[in-house]
Amino acid sequence: MENMSEGRLKVAELKPGMEKVSIFVRVIDPGEVKKISTRAGERTIREAIVGDESGRVKLVMWGKSIRTLSRGDVIEVSGAWTTVFKGKVQLNVGGSENVKVVEDLGKLPSVDEVPEEEPRAEGVPPRRPKRREFRQRRSRFTGRSRGEEFE
Repeated sequence: MENMSEGRLKVAELKPGMEKVSIFVRVIDPGEVKKISTRAGERTIREAIVGDESGRVKLVMWGKSIRTLSRGDVIEVSGAWTTVFKGKVQLNVGGSENVKVVEDLGKLPSVDEVPEEEPRAEGVPPRRPKRREFRQRRSRFTGRSRGEEFE
């Protein structure tokens, strides 16, 4: 295993819109596996709370990245990306090789010592759903599409 501090971010350094994030964190709350509905259909996720000496963040594991985790585990997350949900930055990961339980070398604080601070998305507007394609409507009075010129 490579040095936990080399080239790795800390939770407090997470910002909205980051990609290819690699980080070592301790599992505070492993969360439950659940199914959610998305525009792409039903998906399976697990929302865990993880942290390091700088703070804590929600880790959303999608599909094949879901692992059996226990409170206190140290995990290496790689290939992750950040999003904003309800004003807070969250870390997302997909893919079977992107979450690994690693040996606890004592370099991360214990579960009870992880600070309560969470990365915030200051000044970032909330996520908005994508606009649906405009469906052209016909006026019931003229039979013409709205915006159609009169000849």
